[in-house]
Amino acid sequence: MNYRKTIINLREEKDWTQKEVALKLNISQRAYSHYENGTRQLPIDLLIKISQLYGVTTDYILGLSNNRKKAF
Repeated sequence: MNYRKTIINLREEKDWTQKEVALKLNISQRAYSHYENGTRQLPIDLLIKISQLYGVTTDYILGLSNNRKKAF
């Protein structure tokens, strides 16, 4: 699953830097950079936080769905 491009695109759509996203997620910019470049696997708890931050589903981030919004 290639979530890397998705989280990069979501960040760029907001015109946020890696540092800004890292602050919102309460992690270091360096750690966040590792998730974007694929040197570390994205932990489930952080996947959930990222989906909440951008208002998209975890399935969208993981490339399992083209639907960005959660269905209620």
